[in-house]
Amino acid sequence: MESSESQSSIISAIDCGTVPSLVSSFVDTFIDFSVSGGLFLPPEPEPVKKSNSSLQTVFSQPSRLIAIGDLHGDLPKAKEALRLANLIGPDDRWSGGSATVVQVGDIFDRGGDEIKLLYFFERLKREAAKAGGLVITMNGNHEIMIVDGDFRFATLQGLKEFENWGMWQCVGNAMKKMCDGIDGKMVANVFDGLPDQFPGIKPEILNGARARLAAMRPNGLIATRFLSKNQTVVVVGDSVFAHGGLLQKHVQYGLERVNEEVKDWILGLKDKVENQLIRGRNSIVWLRSFSHELAKECDCSMLEHVLETIPGAKRMIMGHTIQAGGISSICGNQAIRVDVGMSKGCGDKFPEVLEINENSELRVLTSNPLYLKGYEASTPASKKDGFGLLIPEQRSREVEVNA
Repeated sequence: MESSESQSSIISAIDCGTVPSLVSSFVDTFIDFSVSGGLFLPPEPEPVKKSNSSLQTVFSQPSRLIAIGDLHGDLPKAKEALRLANLIGPDDRWSGGSATVVQVGDIFDRGGDEIKLLYFFERLKREAAKAGGLVITMNGNHEIMIVDGDFRFATLQGLKEFENWGMWQCVGNAMKKMCDGIDGKMVANVFDGLPDQFPGIKPEILNGARARLAAMRPNGLIATRFLSKNQTVVVVGDSVFAHGGLLQKHVQYGLERVNEEVKDWILGLKDKVENQLIRGRNSIVWLRSFSHELAKECDCSMLEHVLETIPGAKRMIMGHTIQAGGISSICGNQAIRVDVGMSKGCGDKFPEVLEINENSELRVLTSNPLYLKGYEASTPASKKDGFGLLIPEQRSREVEVNA
């Protein structure tokens, strides 16, 4: 039996050595729960930890691949899209097994669930990895804009969400300071270096705008924690993903190099990224050369040349440009456009997702009730370039596509 003196020594060691870090960890978890809409993040599985150190650009063909378009701050629509593909259950937990999901960017702006969406997808990444699946989130033009401090498309609800986040950061720091021995690094002031006032910003949105800038600037807390893990270009099997699209100059620059340079910029390790990559109408996140719904407006010859320079690539999958008629293809199925304007801030359309199986066969799943009421019978197969018969299936439509 241990003496009271040795027990006291053990307690003292615990108090002095581990309590500060335990308190800090508890407070951080408490803040996460408070700003995420009540989510607890599970521990990071090894595959997620590994992906955090170096971004992977090329992935092998999975047995099932799902592409999800722009979400723009709409968490309920994101969940609807995931349920269409049976990737989450009624409890919003991952149920997709070994499936791979690619969300093509634009989680930010036009809606009020931006932070909640980041946490939700982070939890899905960890749950999917544990089950042998994979969730990939990408940078769209709105991710780049917000890191650049361009808040033109932020909503009042979105700014309020960030104001709430900033408030909880201050509360957390105050809680940590109450514990003796807390390291200064554990009590970081997220507003460090920011002015108290901004010219032209209305007083009622000042706190939200200031918190948004603090969180999302290069090396900002949320930018570092979430956006630095996003790819800007990714190749999964025979599909290449880019928010706006790729030109030959982007491929020649190097896809891995693109991802690493954008990541380093978000982390504050690199002052800038070349405009041809992330800014301007011909950049990877702004391009619309292959997204116009009219075939004559799409440069199929250019697209074919781009795909030829990417080993094994058969098609390019993009978001960014809303397709009024739902997910569509052009150029003999070499361009698939998956932004359907599902978020409330971008049309409030019915969610749709693209599914690709291990044989590279494609189909579209939608919740649009028109396809359950005989509408498919009057829709010509040629309406969507390359897409075949529309097959009703309970609450979804399937569009078969030749690989």
